[in-house]
Amino acid sequence: MKSLKIKVLALLLLLSVVLLNAQGELKSVEGYSPNIGRMVYMLEDLKDRISQQVKDLDQTQTDFLYDANANSIGSLIMHLVSTESYYQTATLLGREWTEEELTRLGIAGELNEKVKNILKGKPISYYLDLWDEVREITLKELKTKDDDWFASDIEEGLNYHYIWYHVMEHSANHMGQIATIKNRLPK
Repeated sequence: MKSLKIKVLALLLLLSVVLLNAQGELKSVEGYSPNIGRMVYMLEDLKDRISQQVKDLDQTQTDFLYDANANSIGSLIMHLVSTESYYQTATLLGREWTEEELTRLGIAGELNEKVKNILKGKPISYYLDLWDEVREITLKELKTKDDDWFASDIEEGLNYHYIWYHVMEHSANHMGQIATIKNRLPK
């Protein structure tokens, strides 16, 4: 009985912490139309959380591979940069990458052996600074759009809202991978 009480108290304590830290609502960032503002809130929240998680990594930790099939934290951040830059260029700027952008920002669109070998030896600040640069353009360009644009169909069943939802969920997915890698870093 005592063990059950301790478990219930621990569960209540955990629930209290979760509820205290919960935002309760998705806020719409001022300066954007309401739906785009909510997406910006989520994009910025995830970017901030990932950046906080990795900002103090040293070079060995940034490049660490826990097995031959794994990606490094640096390559995952670069993958997030590549993904956002690709969709930013296509949906907000209405064009494809230039050759320079492809070389500089598109390098980790796909994570494979070639990319893993290229994305070594760069400090975590390199990746975070690139992400800041890409995000600045995303935020600037999203301010020029409205909710009608956001909901407009590109093709049947696909709209800009869904595309930016994909960018956001991509960040959430890789945030979990980054946490797993951090937990496996040598002590």
